[in-house]
Amino acid sequence: MKVRDFPAACLLALTAASLGALPARAETPAELDALSRATDQPGSGVALARRQIASGELLDALATLERVILNHPEDEEARLLHAGVTCSIDDRRGALVELDVLRGREFSDSLWDEATADCSRQREG
Repeated sequence: MKVRDFPAACLLALTAASLGALPARAETPAELDALSRATDQPGSGVALARRQIASGELLDALATLERVILNHPEDEEARLLHAGVTCSIDDRRGALVELDVLRGREFSDSLWDEATADCSRQREG
């Protein structure tokens, strides 16, 4: 079976399972509670993921976004940012699967460009 035969939700579930349930930085019960609360709402979860990305914590950001998507599968900004981070960790193929699902949906040019920048650079390089 080829990757493109998997529905996006299956790929997301497999990725989440392979990375573990929690990011490495959340170790105490208080940190886990804070992380859980942050990902209850898409806006706060995406904001946390953006801070993690800015700090270079890409796997933590990926896990945060996966929690947001599991809680709010309709949140397309989280899904687009997830695709961008997936590409940033050198999983271009996985990112392209997600981007194909999201292509043509309503995103600002700047948000789309931000999410696809790493995949574009990998294609050029």
